[in-house]
Amino acid sequence: MRFLPPFFTLDYFLLCLSSFLFFSSFNMIIPELPSYLSSLGGEDYKGLIIALFTLSAGLSRPFSGKLADKIGRIPVMVFGAVVCIIASLAYPIVTSVAGFLFLRFMHGFSTGFTPTGTSAYVADIVPFNRRGEAMGIQSLFGSLGMAAGPATGGYIGSIWGIQPLFYTSAFTAILSILILSRLKETVAQPEKFHPKLLKLNRDELIEKRVLAPSLVLFLTIFSFGAVLTIIPDFSEHLGILNKGLFFAVFTLSSLGIRIIAGRTSDKFGRIPVMLIATFFMALSMFLIGFSESKTMFLFAAVVFGCSVGMNSPTISAWTIDLSLDKFRGRALATMYIAMESGIGVGALISGFVYANKSENFPLVFSIAGIFSMAAFGILVFLRNMQKDLSKNKY
Repeated sequence: MRFLPPFFTLDYFLLCLSSFLFFSSFNMIIPELPSYLSSLGGEDYKGLIIALFTLSAGLSRPFSGKLADKIGRIPVMVFGAVVCIIASLAYPIVTSVAGFLFLRFMHGFSTGFTPTGTSAYVADIVPFNRRGEAMGIQSLFGSLGMAAGPATGGYIGSIWGIQPLFYTSAFTAILSILILSRLKETVAQPEKFHPKLLKLNRDELIEKRVLAPSLVLFLTIFSFGAVLTIIPDFSEHLGILNKGLFFAVFTLSSLGIRIIAGRTSDKFGRIPVMLIATFFMALSMFLIGFSESKTMFLFAAVVFGCSVGMNSPTISAWTIDLSLDKFRGRALATMYIAMESGIGVGALISGFVYANKSENFPLVFSIAGIFSMAAFGILVFLRNMQKDLSKNKY
């Protein structure tokens, strides 16, 4: 079909569909987990539901990056999905708060592995000059899964209860694995897994070649941590009954622009697109912080969504551009470490500054805006440095 890009093969489509199912799987249980934890007597520990999940995802990245380069992309993707299956089936068995929190920590290893393998596989099978576009489409499927998962999970939980929801989550993860069964491994000579591969040397923790995009991602994704932490209370402060409305608006506004941003970055370069993305990110933070009406608040959500939609595929493509083929998994793992660190630091600082006082909303999001402005400054420096290098060639 002429309107489809040339890299949109059956294998690429199946990979995107698997990504959609994977993200749907672990996200569909999110709406019901706080009440489930409360039923176990852990209402004071709701903040750990996301924190523990993110922590283990970040800790697992160096391992998933190394294994993706050594044993192959597909085993790493499958392992992450298997963790989702086991965790989802184990939730109904857990009867204590400690057991639940331990399970949330273990569940996070799923996102520490599968996205690393998926991104590396996409980079392996698409042409260099179409990476941004390919990453945009693939991230679009992941975002759709993140949006469809909670909506589906909330419906299942309200109609049939939480145990069928857990089983549905496991079944969805199983489907994501079955789809991968026809894909061929892209690592030329994959090694067999051996426990010694889990031993990391110092130079295997971080890929230095991708420190620039990772730093920019850390500074910009700080805002996402602030949004996740503060937006529910801000929504209530503005009289918005549906605390998920902001998230729905920004997710929808981020979808279409992902493909456009990826394609644009392929043509004009990663840094020019990232400059626009970081500018919009800073702007959205200041708009949110000083919102006094529902209209301005939701307009800020649209601006934030556009920024996220431009940022995600472009930063992934930029990371892959700078990495060596044999260390591509490690490079992507470094990028994801920066992402999870930024979200965690953003959530921690925002929660501390907010301190449950509505008068602190402007300060919280102004700080997030300043972080994005710092990223903008770094990008300007890198762009000018590239121009100077180009001039010196002639």
